[in-house]
Amino acid sequence: MQRSNQYTFESRIRFSEVDHTNRITLPGIIDYFQDCSTFQSESLGVGLEYCKKKQSAWVLSAWQVVAERRPAMGEKVRISTWATGFDGLYGTRNFCMEDEEGQMAAYANSVWVFMDMKKGRPARADAHEVGLYGTGEPLLMDYEPRKIKLPKETRPCKEYPVRKYHIDTNEHVNNSQYVQMAMEEICGGEAVKRLRAEYKKSAVYGDMIYPRAAFEEDRTVIELCDEAGGIYAVVELK
Repeated sequence: MQRSNQYTFESRIRFSEVDHTNRITLPGIIDYFQDCSTFQSESLGVGLEYCKKKQSAWVLSAWQVVAERRPAMGEKVRISTWATGFDGLYGTRNFCMEDEEGQMAAYANSVWVFMDMKKGRPARADAHEVGLYGTGEPLLMDYEPRKIKLPKETRPCKEYPVRKYHIDTNEHVNNSQYVQMAMEEICGGEAVKRLRAEYKKSAVYGDMIYPRAAFEEDRTVIELCDEAGGIYAVVELK
């Protein structure tokens, strides 16, 4: 169903986006979703330069991603996004990736916080931007809570520094890079079908990441922490 506020672009899965199975990685799918929302903002005139001048930004708070299948190298795909609601400081947004037959390969829900970057704190969403994005009917999916229940016990994994390639235009670690970090801690990442990520604070270049992992019966949880145990991001994989 095409929504009036939906933004869509078409692409083809590149060799640089696939893993050893010749299929796009889960972080690769997330990159497509992030790009799609960025393209929509640019098309509406409220993109990177606009936000830089206003010293404001929509900051991702949480992902819920479902990959029914991961398209193979060379497949043509259609990526779409639309805002589904705004409530004070928060906005919600859906995404989907369809194949050439129109079948849903992957889809997602996301929660965003409108930030006053000058003051470094959340603010009420800009009415002008809210009006431009509009809202559309949410996907029919099982919506999970924004917050991920933390495991009772975790084991430490090897620490590493934030690298330059982790950093985005906000000078913070990019959202999909946290997911990539989490997936480095598990075997058989290509089998992951469902992912949730909750972002708590931003890591920057030069910070150290201290991962902690919990391998439970129905899920794997990776906490990406600072040296004192403060959490940058939590990623749940199923």
